[in-house]
Amino acid sequence: MIVQGNIVDILNKRILKGEIVVENNRILEVREANHNKENYILPGFVDAHIHIESSMLVPSEFAKIAVVHGTVATVSDPHEIANVLGVKGVDFMIENGKKVPLKFNFGAPSCVPATSFESAGAIIDSDDIQKIMENPDIKYLAEMMNYPGVLFDDAEVLKKIQHAKNNNKPIDGHAPGLRGDDVTKYIAAGISTDHECFSYEEALEKLQKGMKVIIREGSAAKNFEALIDLLPEHFENMMFCSDDKHPDDLLLGHINQLCERAVAKGIDVFKVLQAACINPVKHYNLEVGLLQKGDFADFVIVDTLEKFNVLETYINGELVAKNGKSFIKSVDFEVLNNFNTDKKQIADFRLESSAKKIRVIEALDGELVTNQIESDSLIVDGNLVSNTTTDVLKMTVVNRYQNDEPAIAFIKNFGIKEGAIASSVGHDSHNIIAVGVSDEAICKAVNLIIENRGGVCAVNESKEKIVSLPVAGIMSDKSAQEIGKAYAELDTMAKQMGSKLRAPYMSLSFMALLVIPSLKLSDKGLFDGNTFQFISLGVE
Repeated sequence: MIVQGNIVDILNKRILKGEIVVENNRILEVREANHNKENYILPGFVDAHIHIESSMLVPSEFAKIAVVHGTVATVSDPHEIANVLGVKGVDFMIENGKKVPLKFNFGAPSCVPATSFESAGAIIDSDDIQKIMENPDIKYLAEMMNYPGVLFDDAEVLKKIQHAKNNNKPIDGHAPGLRGDDVTKYIAAGISTDHECFSYEEALEKLQKGMKVIIREGSAAKNFEALIDLLPEHFENMMFCSDDKHPDDLLLGHINQLCERAVAKGIDVFKVLQAACINPVKHYNLEVGLLQKGDFADFVIVDTLEKFNVLETYINGELVAKNGKSFIKSVDFEVLNNFNTDKKQIADFRLESSAKKIRVIEALDGELVTNQIESDSLIVDGNLVSNTTTDVLKMTVVNRYQNDEPAIAFIKNFGIKEGAIASSVGHDSHNIIAVGVSDEAICKAVNLIIENRGGVCAVNESKEKIVSLPVAGIMSDKSAQEIGKAYAELDTMAKQMGSKLRAPYMSLSFMALLVIPSLKLSDKGLFDGNTFQFISLGVE
């Protein structure tokens, strides 16, 4: 097979009018040739850090859409399904991903459960990590979210890191806001990347201290604008990722969108493409071609080096997408789940209190971090209730793995004026999380999730809508088009109910993410992410 075009040689910063000769999955030759093609051939895009589960798609269905946007590989942390199903969940992701051409590169989840302050469905300890790291399908130790454990020399954490070192596999980081001596020690432990930087200064310090910074632009957390100005000088040590990408967003684009935005800012196209195509392959030692002789024939054809509209995508020499159409077929798979709680009563969400002031989680649009604020409480018949006037709404996290009392707190900025929204996608343990205007609405939404053994939903007095997620309670067994359309409709319903958030369900899913400061809610109670301890709802 011979493919012609303007060949983008990123490593040597040149564009060659020529052709690629492909034989037996590999590039046999890259040579000059005269032709009238105006398109560009470049290495495929790589998402340097993503949780496939957050697309609500199994890997094989994710691949069908990703290749349309020129993505040929991902660096994937199966942390989400691991918190639900343990090693069995990791094995599911690997095996399902192998059934399609896209090159999924899975890591060993380092924090299952993410903390001891929440109920998860499984535990992966250092002995498990030792076994997992010996698997050639595992490419790295996934994000070490327990940065306090690193800083305080937790023996279990250090064992996990050592197992990665013993297998010569990179160690991913997760240390939002970590600066000074603390980040120096974190890096010294062997942790080589971070995708959690949310300020220019933080990212610059980490780069200067030898860390590689991954610019994240997902459905909820968006750090592109804050960090992109670092790329011109630090392009050799930066990458792009989505981290969490919801299905409706994935249908629109992937890493190709970040390349377009970066070039539009006047950044040299070779530097942009090095971050998007080359650096992840080099850092994680991926078996992904870089458009060199002898490489796997993994490349894309785009219309221009400004828009990056993908015309064709090749993986191992196979044409997997053309002009917006994917040639990857759906595959059969076993549906695994872990949902073991009974339906709840309205009284379960009642919270008796006489507190005049309460601590409130302030959700920030487009951020995983939250603020801790105080608000006057609204008490009706001795029960703390939602106040739609001040937009301080009751929220709950319900243990999905066993029957237990729901945890209750309050949150600001969801903006809902009627009904409730709920989800079993609740990072990291994926318990049920809900926000609503009344105990009745919250109960109705939570029970709809339980009835379906997982999903995201919205309910009000006139209707209820749910996108079922039967695979581990976090993924669909449907196609991206089906789930994307249904999710978009659900997103619209939440916004019609009053939410002003760009991605209300993605934001909701992170309100139980204890490892991101500052105030969050687990199934065990209100949690201060700065001090790593539970905190009272009422203000003394």
